[in-house]
Amino acid sequence: MRFLIFLLGLVFCLPVFAQNDSIPPPQEKDTLVIPQVKPAIPEIEIENDTLVQPQPTVFQKPPSKNDSVPEITIKEYKIITYARDTMYLDTSLTIQKEYKYNYLRRDDFELMPFSNIGRPYNKLGRDFSMNSFYPRMGASARNIGYMEVEDIPYFNVATPVSDLMFKTTLEQGQLLDALLTFNMSPQLNLSVAFKGFRSLGQYRFDQTQSGNFRTSLSYNGPNGRYNLRAHIAAQDLESEENGGISDRTQFEEGEEDFEDRFRLDVLYTDANTRILGKRYYFDQTYKVLRSKKDSTERKAKSLYLGHEFNYETKFFQFTQTAAQTAFGSDPFTTPIADRARLKTMFNRVSLGFEGKALGNLSGNVSHYNYNYFFNSIIITDAGTIQNQLTGDEIAVGGKYTNNFGRLRLSGDVTYNITGELGGSQINALAQYDINEGNTLVSGLNISSRLPDFNFLLYQSDYQNFNWQNDSTFEKTQSSTISLGWLSEKFGNLNVEYSALDKYTYFQSTITDEQLQNEELATAFVRPFQSGSTINHLRVKYFKEIRWRKWALANTILYQNVTQDEQVLNVPELVTRNTLYFSSDVFKKAMYIQTGVNFKYFTSYNMDAYHPLLGEFYIQNREEFGGFPMLDVFINAKVRQTRIYLKAEHLNSLFTTQPSFYSAPEYPYRDFVIRFGLVWNFFS
Repeated sequence: MRFLIFLLGLVFCLPVFAQNDSIPPPQEKDTLVIPQVKPAIPEIEIENDTLVQPQPTVFQKPPSKNDSVPEITIKEYKIITYARDTMYLDTSLTIQKEYKYNYLRRDDFELMPFSNIGRPYNKLGRDFSMNSFYPRMGASARNIGYMEVEDIPYFNVATPVSDLMFKTTLEQGQLLDALLTFNMSPQLNLSVAFKGFRSLGQYRFDQTQSGNFRTSLSYNGPNGRYNLRAHIAAQDLESEENGGISDRTQFEEGEEDFEDRFRLDVLYTDANTRILGKRYYFDQTYKVLRSKKDSTERKAKSLYLGHEFNYETKFFQFTQTAAQTAFGSDPFTTPIADRARLKTMFNRVSLGFEGKALGNLSGNVSHYNYNYFFNSIIITDAGTIQNQLTGDEIAVGGKYTNNFGRLRLSGDVTYNITGELGGSQINALAQYDINEGNTLVSGLNISSRLPDFNFLLYQSDYQNFNWQNDSTFEKTQSSTISLGWLSEKFGNLNVEYSALDKYTYFQSTITDEQLQNEELATAFVRPFQSGSTINHLRVKYFKEIRWRKWALANTILYQNVTQDEQVLNVPELVTRNTLYFSSDVFKKAMYIQTGVNFKYFTSYNMDAYHPLLGEFYIQNREEFGGFPMLDVFINAKVRQTRIYLKAEHLNSLFTTQPSFYSAPEYPYRDFVIRFGLVWNFFS
């Protein structure tokens, strides 16, 4: 308590003792964390005042003057995303860096974390504009920390650079994300990175740990004709599963005996989940024909060939030493050892033309081979459940990007010509710069494909979790249209409307009688497909108000769902308000940001978590939410080092009867003080 009083006093006294009365130069947008790739319906990254655009190369402005790296050289430290967007390494301290200083290293405004890091995140906001063309393996709740192809960046740096991120976890553990990248020559760059953590957690049998290793290579030929980028990723995510607390009164009545959360009873203490994946990826292009550009052309005309390859193996495993009624009685065998495996290989060949008048136009043909399998065939009274889904998919597509003065257009289309998994996908994006401070953006996404593999086929040692739906489930279809306005004066606004058909979800079929007999809903969860159209509207707005050294950053998300069946549950309102103070101190040797962050979402039928499936499932019996989350932070920057100190969920100290949950039976974390830093080395 003495430390808490000191912390609060420090927060409110720092503005008084600040040594520089002038307002610090405005911080530029955060470019260290890589944005998501090519959103077909553009999502305005309103937290960091940027718009993610599927342009071939989008050069950002250099970081602000308080950046330790000289402005004249910062352009030599480039980060290139999967979508070929180019950004510069940014070591400035901004409020967006505070939002992204977490396990995911991205803004989690629309997510509700569990009590321990590395655990699932419940979704507060839904966005249907980002859809993969082919189904994924499933276990989506446990995949939140898994790095996909689109999450791996590539680099081009003048000197060797390292990025070191450290943060304390929850009870006995640390989080470390380390990256080293260097150029062997002006054409060849190599990088190696590892992200790992271990955290015991505040509850019994809640330990989590993971390791994400990745190494990348990028090469540009000396004559500019040949380009290659490749990476290898090996990832291992492990977690103990306790099923949540078994008696809510121990948590909610606020008894002193249970202030130590390790004393709370949990459903079981013998289950574990694990995701293991390995991936080999490369993408190469070669300019077959290239003309010399004259003084009237921005770029030379060129005809190029491209080839993209991806081979990945992955499995999701659930193990338990003894059978539990939480998943049904009378299992086939014990101990429980469920494992789903997926092997995929993807090849795409493209031919494209690039020129000033026509823009960038390309066509492609792709082949996708998949093998999703289990170890046994199950024969039941209802029929036979096969152990494998395998096949080949062939698709054709095209891409187009071009600039017409203030207007920028881009789009792509993909259509499956053979195979059962894929369907079609159309993405379109238009951006128009009204003037220097105002931009309009509109987008369109239309897609269809079969649901993830675990909806189509699943096997378990528990009898209740065996099904095969590949011949009965139809392709899910989504249509999304969006409109955005980015204004330096009035803030950023994004409106998005989606219509969903054949929406798939997990839901428990437990009856009231079974509940009265103290059976658990987790024992009766199965996949379903909606037969009616679901309409989803989301409106997201961001505005930061500045006055001298003070700033108030406001983010608001409004959602409305129209549906015949209640299968898509989201809070109507999510808001985050951050009041903070920024200043140079100690004769400008240090730059600080300190303030208070307030987050709140309205109560709703929050999805429940199912450890055996690694998925969230629909529940409509009770509402959760409607509680505030108050954090106090003090961040500082010294040279290339950003230091972070945060008191998380401060208001829980004054809550006599806690009712804050991340999911049914899973309480949100209590008050905790966490410390860490991000350190960049240039040599």
